[in-house]
Amino acid sequence: MIPLAEIEAARERIAGTAMRTPLVRLHLQDAPAEIYLKLETLQPINSFKIRGAANAIMLADPAERAAGLVTASAGNMAQGVAWVARTLGLPATIAVPDSAPEAKLAAIERLGGRVLKLPYGDWWDTIITGHVDGIDGLFVHPVQDPAVIAGNGTIGLEILEDLPDPDAVVIPYGGGGLLTGIASAVKAERPGGGCAAGAVRPGPRSTHAPEGGYGQGASGALRRSTTCGGRRRPGGGGPESRPRRQRKGRTRCAIRPADVRRGGPARASDFFHPHPSCIRMRGRAAQG
Repeated sequence: MIPLAEIEAARERIAGTAMRTPLVRLHLQDAPAEIYLKLETLQPINSFKIRGAANAIMLADPAERAAGLVTASAGNMAQGVAWVARTLGLPATIAVPDSAPEAKLAAIERLGGRVLKLPYGDWWDTIITGHVDGIDGLFVHPVQDPAVIAGNGTIGLEILEDLPDPDAVVIPYGGGGLLTGIASAVKAERPGGGCAAGAVRPGPRSTHAPEGGYGQGASGALRRSTTCGGRRRPGGGGPESRPRRQRKGRTRCAIRPADVRRGGPARASDFFHPHPSCIRMRGRAAQG
């Protein structure tokens, strides 16, 4: 878990770079819950990743980042690092898999980032080792850097300021950095308030999962008694989402708050794909 003081310090540190996004009510006819969305798509790079990237880079000693910034990402973290690098007048080198979409590469280059294409296996090794061979500079790990996770946790502070008593907070799970950050903030601010931060338990590990997971989407809140279930097919292939259990026409949740309390950044190789169609909620909810 990330200490609350570090998350609060991150909020102050990134205030001029990442925006405080709104939490808005989602109005659905016959919805079984009050659902609120945290609109991280309004960030300058259209992703929450700018929070963690900005915090990690600004927290680092200027001497560490003087040679430039480096990360390994197929998209959103790459843009976050490139955005902050441009703001600070630093070069940024982004290691990407050679299969990365051209639209993502173009976005990185528009921000001034240097794209370094690697064979997929070599690129994945940079995620594991936190190092790009032959490139000097500060490596910003996309999911396992505590400073990145603290930046992600600022979302949790904002959710609780705008919706003080949600029944639960629902967070997408890719590499584990977003989940750990928000869960740390929620647990610290509401230790006994009945607010559970959780995510769908990941399915079997895939050796071909993209950085950041398949679901780069929402965080929010709903009642403990309901969640969604999603997993990647054991044999590889495309992601699979389905309800874990059905009873009386509604989906029961497979999320366990205890899984989150065990805490710690998750391995970048554990992924799942949540799908909105398998979410069923009762009670007050916020999802962003």
